[in-house]
Amino acid sequence: MESAADSKPWRAIIHNGLWKQNAGVVQLLGLCPVLAVSSSVVNGVSLGLATTLVTALAGAAVSGLRHYIPNEIRNPVFILLIAALVTCVDLAINAWLHGLYLVLGIFIPLITTNCIVMARAEAYASRNTVPEAALDGLMMGLGLTAVLGVLGAMRELIGRGTLFSGAELVLGDIGHALTLHIVPADAGYQFLLALLPPGAFFGLALLIAGKNYLDARARTKVQQAILSPATTL
Repeated sequence: MESAADSKPWRAIIHNGLWKQNAGVVQLLGLCPVLAVSSSVVNGVSLGLATTLVTALAGAAVSGLRHYIPNEIRNPVFILLIAALVTCVDLAINAWLHGLYLVLGIFIPLITTNCIVMARAEAYASRNTVPEAALDGLMMGLGLTAVLGVLGAMRELIGRGTLFSGAELVLGDIGHALTLHIVPADAGYQFLLALLPPGAFFGLALLIAGKNYLDARARTKVQQAILSPATTL
């Protein structure tokens, strides 16, 4: 049975990927897809999950091969591994989700150059075990996916008055039933600023500010908890 001490590294990896070192709102890596593809929930989450798959598999591959790769050529080899994985994901989406592939376009191949994937391969996977590297890649990807999903929901809701539009690109005809029209479809509502790149910048700024506020509030509570026993003595 796993002890509490043994589970701490896993908890730290999960916490870092999803919150403390979130790639989207803390490290600010991969801003190109964050700002360009997050015009809807479906687009953002789809690209985020594709990136998550590549990041997790790349972390595991780099960790498993790190002892066999000469230090002088490790970066080119890492890029080659990542490019091979991205190509597989790109071809799979093109074959099985062609409509989504047409929407995401060049941003799927650009996962190869995403700073998140390469940064985790160099900074973490090349120095840790395969399970830890795979989990780190998975959590970093899911953290980015969460940011893409929330930002996409904000922009889609404000910009079009809908949620989950384009779900049919992933789920087929049944996806039409999942689209929520918060503003009636016949109202012709559209707030273009939210759908354009400036809207992405404003939305991301709000998410960063919200996270900083929650972190500051948590630190204040911890300080109060530490000081309160001293004041009662």
